[in-house]
Amino acid sequence: MTSESSASPLIFGGAQSPRAALPVLPPLALYIHIPWCVRKCPYCDFNSHTASPVLPEEEYVDALLADLDQDLHAVHGRELSSIFFGGGTPSLFSAKALGRLLKGVEQRIPFASDIEITLEANPGTFEQDKFVAYRKLGINRLSIGIQSFQQEKLEALGRIHNGDEAVRAAGMARQAGFDNFNLDLMHGLPNQSLDDALADLRTAIALKPTHLSWYQLTLEPNTVFWNQPPTLPEDDTLWDIQEAGQALLAEHGYAQYEVSAYALPGRPARHNLNYWSFGDYIGIGAGAHGKLSHPDGRIIRTWKTRLPKDYLNPAKSFKAGEKALSNEEMPFEFLMNALRLTEGVESRLYPERTGMSLDSLAEGRRDAEQSGLLRVEPSRLAATERGQLFLNDLLQKFLT
Repeated sequence: MTSESSASPLIFGGAQSPRAALPVLPPLALYIHIPWCVRKCPYCDFNSHTASPVLPEEEYVDALLADLDQDLHAVHGRELSSIFFGGGTPSLFSAKALGRLLKGVEQRIPFASDIEITLEANPGTFEQDKFVAYRKLGINRLSIGIQSFQQEKLEALGRIHNGDEAVRAAGMARQAGFDNFNLDLMHGLPNQSLDDALADLRTAIALKPTHLSWYQLTLEPNTVFWNQPPTLPEDDTLWDIQEAGQALLAEHGYAQYEVSAYALPGRPARHNLNYWSFGDYIGIGAGAHGKLSHPDGRIIRTWKTRLPKDYLNPAKSFKAGEKALSNEEMPFEFLMNALRLTEGVESRLYPERTGMSLDSLAEGRRDAEQSGLLRVEPSRLAATERGQLFLNDLLQKFLT
C-alpha cells in the first residue's frame, strides 16, 4: 500500500483535503433486502411491510438485478466475500426466486470461493423441503429470528410462532444441511425476570447454534411499542440479566466479539464483521443502504427507495439518495462501527479504509484514553470494558 505521505492529496469541495487515494479497496459484500413479513411486529423499526397473499417474486427479482446493475460501477474488479438476505422475512420467497436472483448476481460479480451467504428466516416460515432447496442453492448460513421461547413473551412481541416451533426450526435447519446458523434472541422483554431470560438462553444454547445474537429490546420511534410502551424490567434487573447471561454464554464457549454478538470459535458472522471493520457493501432492495469506496478516495453512502410499490415502479428511481462522507465525518463514521467490536480493530485499518491519517483521531483518542473509555494501545483502536458500556459517550469524543 502506498504510504500516506507519498500519496497525492485530493480536492473535495474546492478545498485541499488530507485524505489519500485508496490503492487497496476494502472487501466487498452484498446486502439484499426483502421487505415483506407475515405480520409487522410492534417493536420493529426495520423497513418491513405486511405481505399480501401472493408476493411479486418475479417482479421483485427483476428489480433487484436492475438495481444491482446501477451499482456495478462501484465494484472495481472485486469479488463478493459475503451476501446477506435481510428483511422483512426473506424466507417467504421461494427457492426458485432466490436461485434466479443468486445466479443473476454471480453473472455480474464473481463470488469468492469461500463466500458466506446468509438468509434470515422466522420459525413460522420453516418448511423442510424449502430449506433443503435453499441449501442446494449455495446459501450456507441461516439467521433464525426466535426472540424468545416463552409463549407469553412471544405473544407480547407479536410473533407468529410458538416456542415449540422455534425449537423445531433449529433442528430442521441442521437436517436441511446448515451446520452454521445464528439464533436471534432478545432480553429485557415485557415483564421479564432474570430467570425468564436465562431460561431462554439455556434453551437456545441447548440447540447448539454456531452463533447467537443476544440483545436488549429497545423502544424505537415509529413503532407500536414507542406509542404504547409495554412494562419493561427495571434497570437493576436489566443489569443482572446482562451480567448473568454473558457469564452463561462464556461458560458454554460463546465468545462475545461484538456488543450483541456471540460465537463459537471460528464462527463469527463474516458479513457483519465486514460492516464493523468499515468494509464495503452494495445494498439492493427497498430501503437498503450501501457504503462504497472508490480508488480516488471518495466514500459514498447510498440508500434506496423505501416503499415496495415505489421500488417496483419503473417510473421511479431505485436510488433515493447518496452522500459522500466528509473528512470531518470520517472519524465518527469509522469508529461507530469498529468500536462495537470487543477487540476493536488494528489502528492501521483506519488509514487503509478511510485514506485519513491517524493524526485526525489524535485529540479524540487522547481524551477517550484519559476518560478510561479507550484502551491505551497504539496498535489498536478498542474500547475498554467501560467504553463498551458507555459507547455513545466514547463516540462523542470523535464528533467534530
